[in-house]
Parts: sequence; C-alpha cells; structure tokens
Amino acid sequence: MSWQETPSALRFDTAFTDFAEAFAFLTRVAAIAEEMDHHPDMSISWNKVTLVLTTHSEGSTVTELDRRLAARIDEVVAG
Repeated sequence: MSWQETPSALRFDTAFTDFAEAFAFLTRVAAIAEEMDHHPDMSISWNKVTLVLTTHSEGSTVTELDRRLAARIDEVVAG
C-alpha cells in the first residue's frame, strides 16, 4: 500500500475488482475510523477508492493520528 504524503494530507488511491469489494473495504475503514474517532475523506467510483487523511483541528495538517489511522488501514489491505 502506498500513501502519498503532502504537508496537509496523506492520500491513498486503489482499485478493487468490483463495486462490492470496494464498498466492503470502505465499510471496514469506516469501522476503524469510528473506533479511533478520526474520520477520513473517502470517495468511491465503481471499483476505485480514494482516502484522504488530515487533522482539521490541527490546521489541516498530517499528525500522528493520521499516521496511526493509515497504519490500521494498511492492516485491512494486508488482510
């Protein structure tokens, strides 16, 4: 899994075999985000998913919280 980092966000783009697989992935990410009380921007277009992590309360910058969420998402991808 490859995250692109800018000063203001971590971004991940990926594709799945179909919409159902992409949606299932986002459902797992949503559960983790709720648990951590840190919610990414998520978008889906058929089988393509984009996640953007940033901490708005810290001036829309990347923080350790974003890195921890990204690591948890990496675990989902690794299965």
